Amino acid sequence: MFNKNLGRGIEPGLIHLAKYDSKAFGELYRLYVERVFKYCYGKLENVAQAEDATAQTFLVAFETIDRLRDEKYFSSWLFSIARNKAMDAFRKQRKLVPLNESLLSQEETDPINIITQSTQIDELSTIIAKLPEKEKELLRLRFLAELSYVEIARLLHRNEQGVKKSVYRLLHRIHGILEVSDD
Repeated sequence: MFNKNLGRGIEPGLIHLAKYDSKAFGELYRLYVERVFKYCYGKLENVAQAEDATAQTFLVAFETIDRLRDEKYFSSWLFSIARNKAMDAFRKQRKLVPLNESLLSQEETDPINIITQSTQIDELSTIIAKLPEKEKELLRLRFLAELSYVEIARLLHRNEQGVKKSVYRLLHRIHGILEVSDD
C-alpha cells in the first residue's frame, strides 16, 4: 500500500528546482496529487470539494514554495496546506464526515465477497464515525495521505514514536471492536 520511496531520492533536488522552475513543480504535483486528493476526500467525502481543496492546496504551494525553509519537510508542509484547505471546505460544509470505503477500495466480482466486504466496510465506517476527530485525522494522514510516521509527527508537531504508538493502539482497538462484532 505504501510506496516508501515515492518522491524520495530525487525529491530534495526536485523541490529546490521547483522554487525556480514550474516544470519541476509540475513533477511534484504529479508525485503528490493523488495522495493530497485522497486525504482531502477522506476529510470531506465529497469529490467536488476534495478536488477544489486539492487544487487550492497546490495553488498555495506553488505560490509560496519559495518560503519553504527545509526541503526535507516538503510533504509535511504540503499536507499542512491541504489540511487547512480541507478544514476551510469542512467549515463551509458544516457537517461531520466519516471515513469510509476509501480505506478499502478494491474491485471485487464474487457476490459473496462483495456482501462480506460491504458489511465490513459498514462496520468499519460506523466504528470510525464514532472516533474523536484527532483519531480520524491520524487515520486520514496515515492511510489516505500515505504519510510516514515522521511526516505525520512533523505535521502534527508530535513525537514520531508517539504518533506510531497512537496509530498502532488505534488500529488494535478498532480490530478488537471488529472482532467482538463478528462474534
